[in-house]
Amino acid sequence: MFEKILFATTGTPACDHAAHVAFDLAKKYKSEITVFHVFGRPSRSFSPFAIDSRTGEEGHFDADYVNWVKEELKNTYARQIKEVEGHCEIETLVGIPHTEVLRYARKKDVDLIVMGAHSRQEEPGATRYRSVVGSSMQKVAKGARCPVLIVSRPCTTCLWYFSNIIFGTDFSKASNSAFLFAFKLAKEIGSKLWLFHTVDLSSVHAGKVIEQSEIEEKIKAAKKKMQDFYISQMGDYDNYEVEIWEGIPYIEILKFSREKNGDLIVMAHHTRDIEPEEALLGSTVEQVVLRASCPVASVNRPHKVGGDD
Repeated sequence: MFEKILFATTGTPACDHAAHVAFDLAKKYKSEITVFHVFGRPSRSFSPFAIDSRTGEEGHFDADYVNWVKEELKNTYARQIKEVEGHCEIETLVGIPHTEVLRYARKKDVDLIVMGAHSRQEEPGATRYRSVVGSSMQKVAKGARCPVLIVSRPCTTCLWYFSNIIFGTDFSKASNSAFLFAFKLAKEIGSKLWLFHTVDLSSVHAGKVIEQSEIEEKIKAAKKKMQDFYISQMGDYDNYEVEIWEGIPYIEILKFSREKNGDLIVMAHHTRDIEPEEALLGSTVEQVVLRASCPVASVNRPHKVGGDD
């Protein structure tokens, strides 16, 4: 399923939860895993100086400094690296983080990128209060050709494999790629797949009154779309259930995930029918990433998610 995993890290405690999931997946699937760290960005064109991404300070980078950073990463993840001995490499370089992560992922044709929702060492609550996810994560999710697994909080249920996969959809074109990834993963590991949709009642908060009969019609239409869009692609796979709720989408999927002990939520990187290159991380996905108690897989394109890739 995942022959090559790229774990993008700042080497700080903010990435510890993502490291836990990345190395666990590598152990289970016997994957090649790359610990990838962009430790700075050039301060001036053709300059030997860079701004360290961890400290914000300008420093001189040379071969000795690169080797020192690699040793620091080896020490930081020593236990995990030992558990995947022979299947792990460490790559460090200077550059703009999201650009280098995407470039390396394409060069190595990785199957999955694992990263944290934000990289700054601050209280997670502060980040959630601002409701803004890390800019590097947003840009990686936007540009990646493979799924991006975002780990914002400790994953207490997804040791070794995912047993309850929740696919959240709004039936947009982008959601089909997310479905293919969720279905392929669930089928391979034999996990339960929940097909979940929320009838969006956000407009109620703007004062619009929606008759119950209209809501019931929307629920009926959503069930038909589940059949036409997704179940029709699943063949004889029967370890799934369909759930249609009503409310504010991100709130309902979070409630549903907790109720079902979901250990992976899969959603489209964006929810409107626009080109991936033009899309920002959808607000629903952003809120789910920041608040979910399990990892969230953001899927941008159909690469690496369909067929036998």
